[in-house]
Amino acid sequence: MTLIKKIKDKKVNFEFNKEYIKVVTDKIASNDALFITNSFREMHPADAADIIEHLSQNDRENLIKLNNFKIDPEVFIELNESVQSEITKYLSSESIVRILKNLESDDAIAILENVDEKNKNSILSALPPKDRFALLEGLSYPEDSAARIMQREFTAIPSNWSVGQTIDYLRENKDLPDQFLEIYIVDENFKPIGIVPSSKVLRTPRESKMSSIMEDSTFLVPVDMDREEVGHLFENYNLNSACVIDKNNKLVGMITSDDVLTVLKEEAEEDALRLAGVGDEEITDGVITKTKRRFNWLLLNLFTAFLATYCISLFGATIEQMVVLAFLMPIVASMGGNAGMQTLAVTVRTLATNDLTKNNFNQNILKEFNIGILNGIIFAIISSFIVQLWFQDIQLSLIISISMILTMVVAGLFGILVPVTLKKMNIDPAIASSVFVTTITDVIGFVSFLGVGAYFL
Repeated sequence: MTLIKKIKDKKVNFEFNKEYIKVVTDKIASNDALFITNSFREMHPADAADIIEHLSQNDRENLIKLNNFKIDPEVFIELNESVQSEITKYLSSESIVRILKNLESDDAIAILENVDEKNKNSILSALPPKDRFALLEGLSYPEDSAARIMQREFTAIPSNWSVGQTIDYLRENKDLPDQFLEIYIVDENFKPIGIVPSSKVLRTPRESKMSSIMEDSTFLVPVDMDREEVGHLFENYNLNSACVIDKNNKLVGMITSDDVLTVLKEEAEEDALRLAGVGDEEITDGVITKTKRRFNWLLLNLFTAFLATYCISLFGATIEQMVVLAFLMPIVASMGGNAGMQTLAVTVRTLATNDLTKNNFNQNILKEFNIGILNGIIFAIISSFIVQLWFQDIQLSLIISISMILTMVVAGLFGILVPVTLKKMNIDPAIASSVFVTTITDVIGFVSFLGVGAYFL
């Protein structure tokens, strides 16, 4: 498959507003497919995709079902995943086949994942055998593996070829990718042994052997490598591309930096959403879908809130003796919760980027302990000063000072210990950490504050 790239003359950064969306909506209602098709052709595919995403679900359905309107494959691949899945339901098998034929294999696989199983087989059977085999092979690998994001279109030549032979091959072979920066050198068993930048080929005499100008191919990505690890590889070594090998070390595809950029962006967004307990939520998702995704974590939070409330109830007598404790209690818990979430966010990110290792784990624990003490002392002074001005009670100021230091220290420690523990248990720390850290910091905050209060009273 070859990705058609004809966007050089298209308008970039097209700015549209509600009025333009209304124009498109009116054209859909009047079945004016020609106007919409011509408008989309004049703009960048990403901007056309934005317009489709801003339409209501009903208008999107009517647009796709318009006679004489065929969605451009380049526009389709720019749509977010939830809209792609929605539109796929409105497309005929022939339309999906047309789209797949005009996309690179990694993009085609991403689309085929969202197709119902009953339609998937008919779509695959309509594709050329070569394309069908490539897609079936890609779908056989885990969803988050390197095989799912690799392109099966790459440029590879034997090591004994000359530069002249290579240039002639690149000019004459129509099955090569439209764009490539690097040429892979393979041995007689099709195992990658080196890499040559295309610019170097153009600057080298024709009679020179490719093996004499190649760089050793040290970055080989197994097909089953997790795509997040692939992202770290590109990030650490500033790679433009990397070859992907199968279990026999044969070259089967390549991964480019633009594919990795998408992966890193998705992983960062996914971690941020999961920390908030909303999962893989899209802005285009419906009310029911979003409610379902948020329900489980909100329910868990409800139970943890009751746990914190139970801890407070244990100190009922203390609160009765000094009612003002109830007023100040949320301050300590809130500060602890924020401190814990700060540490948690940093820890989850360092785990995702493999920056937190066994070698520096103890050092980071000590660092968070010191940060907790330092922040605790600073905010203990600030809060005790305010409490003293407010209530004119030195004992109350002392209580909030001690509990503030204890809570900040514990919050920092659990902010790093919880995600690390979950990681060792093979549980995604981005999903479950926030609930546990919030509960622990709330409970510790309430217990420390009320416990210190009970001791002094």
